[in-house]
Amino acid sequence: MKIDLHCHTKYSYDAGSKIEKIIIQAKKMGIDGIAITDHENTNGWKEALELGKKHNFLIVLGQEIKTSKGDVLGLFLKEKIDGYKKEPRFVMEEIKKQNGIVVIPHPFHNGEGFKDDIKKYLDIINAIEVFNARKPFSSPDKKALQFAKDNNTGMTAGSDSHYYRGVGYAYTEADVNNLEDFKEAIINKKTRGLGKKAPVYHIFTPFLAKMGIIS
Repeated sequence: MKIDLHCHTKYSYDAGSKIEKIIIQAKKMGIDGIAITDHENTNGWKEALELGKKHNFLIVLGQEIKTSKGDVLGLFLKEKIDGYKKEPRFVMEEIKKQNGIVVIPHPFHNGEGFKDDIKKYLDIINAIEVFNARKPFSSPDKKALQFAKDNNTGMTAGSDSHYYRGVGYAYTEADVNNLEDFKEAIINKKTRGLGKKAPVYHIFTPFLAKMGIIS
């Protein structure tokens, strides 16, 4: 099973695509499901679940939360987490209260990397995002992969797509056939983070979509 565990929809301030377009594109890319991980909100959850049923496509409910030390991904959530600019451990504990998965996305990428010693949180982190398709440079991904190996964490990958055509370039793979087992595979460190870099121009397409220049 292949799931893109890091996707943004029109409900993120810096993204511009409708959820249905994202799902259709993901299926074209051979992906079985996506995680909806909009910044600081869960506004797309209900719509995504409905469209997932319509298209026979798996949906993971998530959120990307900007803490005081950098972004944290919460996956398999049940409700919104109000964690903006709060301490990372507080946010991680809130994710765990929902029996969710804690992932550190793009941990070593300049600008959006995690700005604290990740080892301080190894007791509560489930996985490191070892490949991010939106970021153009590969060396931070290689560093993330090595960190995950050295510290025995789970591994995920995601497109971090902010425009529908960027979805599916990276994905998390597990040898399972349902979401419950997929979640357990992350927890048990039996997933693989795979993919390739999205075309560099996708850095700019979300802004063009927000301005209505492209659809």
